[in-house]
Amino acid sequence: MSVEIRGIDQLVAELERRFGKEKMQRISDKALTDAAKEFVDELKMQFELFKDQGYSIEEITIHGPIWDKAGNRVIKIHWRGPHGRYRIIHLNEWGTVQNPNPRGKGAVARAMKNSERAYRAAVRKALESGL
Repeated sequence: MSVEIRGIDQLVAELERRFGKEKMQRISDKALTDAAKEFVDELKMQFELFKDQGYSIEEITIHGPIWDKAGNRVIKIHWRGPHGRYRIIHLNEWGTVQNPNPRGKGAVARAMKNSERAYRAAVRKALESGL
């Protein structure tokens, strides 16, 4: 079953006409930032379950909001720091041939699923307070 939503482009155009393009971008940037913080909090809780030295938790970084190639505003959440944990996050999430089920397997996917409501609530709150 699929749903087709019509009129989103007209709604966005009307909001930009009423409030201005810059204000709408500020509101959407705040909504994205607040929602990303909610996701990072949940991600840190998921990583606490299997931490050893805590470097993966320390190196979680929020970057943005920025424009992506498709012309949308996005926030990137990645791992950056002196311990180079970005190299092993994929291995923790999916496993390897020698260790197909590591202790942290699926932590990012669980965090995404668990933070979905909080993410939407943060976006809604930022949009309501901005308008």
